[in-house]
Amino acid sequence: MSVVYALATPAARSAICVFRVSGEGCLDMLSVLFGDVSIPPRVFSVRPFYNSGVLVDTVGVLVFSGGKSYTGEDSFEVHAHGGLGVMSLIIETFDSVGFEEAAPGEFTKRAFLNNKIDLNEAESVLDVIDSASSEDVYLSSKSLSGEFSKKVHGFASVINDLRMRVEGEIDFSDEGESFMDEKIISDLDFLVSGFELFLGGCRNKKNMSVKNKVVFVGPVNSGKSSTFNRLLGFERALISDIPGTTRDIIESEVFYNNLSFSLFDTAGIRNTDDSIEAMGIDYAKSEIGNADVVVGVFDSPSDSSIGYFTSLVGNKSFIKVLNKIDLNKSEVGDFDCLISAKTGEGFDGFKKKIVSFFSESPDESATFLVRDRHIILFNESIEALKKSLFILRSGENLEIAAEELKISRSCLDVVVGEKTPDGLLGDIFSNFCIGK
Repeated sequence: MSVVYALATPAARSAICVFRVSGEGCLDMLSVLFGDVSIPPRVFSVRPFYNSGVLVDTVGVLVFSGGKSYTGEDSFEVHAHGGLGVMSLIIETFDSVGFEEAAPGEFTKRAFLNNKIDLNEAESVLDVIDSASSEDVYLSSKSLSGEFSKKVHGFASVINDLRMRVEGEIDFSDEGESFMDEKIISDLDFLVSGFELFLGGCRNKKNMSVKNKVVFVGPVNSGKSSTFNRLLGFERALISDIPGTTRDIIESEVFYNNLSFSLFDTAGIRNTDDSIEAMGIDYAKSEIGNADVVVGVFDSPSDSSIGYFTSLVGNKSFIKVLNKIDLNKSEVGDFDCLISAKTGEGFDGFKKKIVSFFSESPDESATFLVRDRHIILFNESIEALKKSLFILRSGENLEIAAEELKISRSCLDVVVGEKTPDGLLGDIFSNFCIGK
């Protein structure tokens, strides 16, 4: 395979940036990139990085050889200062020496193809990255550590033993050898029960990865965007005293108390002759229907639009927020939260109020995080086991019983990637971020 590289950190100004390089022959370029120096493997070394002989930056370098790397092939990492100019020059340098930009998930895909991890562990890498709560992290990490695969291989091993006993009876019964007894039925019945119990303890990733959606609405100049920015901790939305500043929907994500939720700032709603602003207002109204929680931000307890927004939200969960309490604390009215976007007063209670709509008691019975494809394959495997059990109890058609056991085992092979249907790898790794 070719030598590939990728920026493993966000392409934004930051303290450091990290590039990953992998592929046979990549270590031959170390002298070109870092000068005529030796770089010991698996030791963080500080070296100058050159572009056509000109110093770009002093960087940290980690070198991994062959089977001791994440991908199972020669690789190295470059830890440089996180300037956009530095990143651009490093990319230019890698291109000049013949390295190719990696596709999404390329490094993890190579780790799978080189037998460093199985397919489920590869999927778990993405699950850990996508984790939106501590519970997600714990469940995903159990699979990444190999516990899930060990459980699947354990079921596969029992199926192999049962199949061997059935096929032995088929092949050698005429020679007076006995491979089957009544215990095989109880063993298979016990396997089916254990498999179903295991599946019942698995949590579908699809049901856990839906983002909690919080939409901010309100009249113009109520401090809606300022509240949005204060909640995020940085200025994501533009703010000004000019009515109608926010015209499009602005999205960002916040993590609080082991939960993540997506925040959407919308245009302030008012009557306007500005066609662009009017479009933003229409977007805001339509976004209310997609929200899990709507936050209405107002700057006066006597605001005449409060009733309008309450009716606009309808049956949706609605948090009425009074902003600018640093200016007026004498009248508070009927609000769920009292805050000051300018000083930050009241925001701890405001965050807790939002989280209260999403917090659920953790399901302590959940053992692993799985995907739709796992559930489908597990159900097919269990169904084949049940068919085999039915046939064995009838005492006929042992060949079909053995075939059903074979089908059951084959489903588990696909789960861990020992067999991969056409297109499966592309579907899985295309969802990865570049650099992983």
